[in-house]
Amino acid sequence: MTRDSVHQIIKQFHSGLDGIARKSKQLSLDLLENTPAPFARDQFTPGHITCTALVLHPDGKGVLTMHHHRLHRWLLPGGHIEELDASPAATAAREAFEETNVAIDPRIVPLLVGVDVHGIPPKCDEPFHLHHDLIWCFRASTDRIEESPEAPQVMWASERDWDSLGFAESIRNSIRRAV
Repeated sequence: MTRDSVHQIIKQFHSGLDGIARKSKQLSLDLLENTPAPFARDQFTPGHITCTALVLHPDGKGVLTMHHHRLHRWLLPGGHIEELDASPAATAAREAFEETNVAIDPRIVPLLVGVDVHGIPPKCDEPFHLHHDLIWCFRASTDRIEESPEAPQVMWASERDWDSLGFAESIRNSIRRAV
């Protein structure tokens, strides 16, 4: 995975009328153009690239969500890029599997459906920083998911669950683009 390849992926993303995604796209392109280590989890200013998996239920009627162990909120699975990840989509798929044991359908090509820059609260030796998050859409091959230490609760959420789960507007907009 290279800075140029990720820059091209983000540049080709169409945010439509979504102002959050449009601004996040520009901030992420600026990050890639102007920082020394955009994929390094210890580059805190102005943040770093992360990847999220928006996994559709096999019947397309729900999305995989997890209750995050540290942030104490319902989120889509995702996380940091690792050296062996071949692409941002591979990062998102790996994180979804590690956190929920979901089986991604390998026949479906992942699609970038969102870009979202958001703040991460400080912890231990990490200051407040920004995640420049690339949201990738996948489809699960089965409906089987499992809890993990990072995701002590997991579920398939339908649109009627979004309010009670507190889904951010950026997640809602990404789901709408995916379906």
